Amino acid sequence: MITKYLIDTNILIEAHRRYYAFDICSGFWDFITIQYKNNTIRSIDKVRNELKTGDNLDIWVTNNLPKDFFCSTEDIKVAEKYSQIIRKIEAQHYNPNAKAIFADNADSWLIAYALAHDFTIVTMEVLEPNIKKSVKIPNVCKDFNIQYINTYDLLRNLKGNFKLQN
Repeated sequence: MITKYLIDTNILIEAHRRYYAFDICSGFWDFITIQYKNNTIRSIDKVRNELKTGDNLDIWVTNNLPKDFFCSTEDIKVAEKYSQIIRKIEAQHYNPNAKAIFADNADSWLIAYALAHDFTIVTMEVLEPNIKKSVKIPNVCKDFNIQYINTYDLLRNLKGNFKLQN
């Protein structure tokens, strides 16, 4: 079975702002579009909403990624998983503000979509089992047995290589 990957907002934002900026590593952005065409990576509509800032990343997304790159979360299976996730989070040790923020941002829906449709999540967040001030994607993934990896593991798994040509 081919692994399908679901990209968190921070994958694109961090790459754009830091290590894979458009002017220093255009190969990363080509990799994203190629993997979309290969049907291996996607994200969700709520991630797209978080990217709508009018900056260069927003412009690149608009010009280079088709609308169906961002899967709709308006799906009964996703809604059921979202409710299940929120119930679990409400019963855990996080502070009330962290729970409210998590329920309202894309992360909760990203996890619900991955759970409903068998995706591996790609995020730069790391597991922090004792954190109370925020709900981290890897913590919830662990609770629901959802696979998650970071950008570098994604590149290794899909053989992304940005070799300079003379």
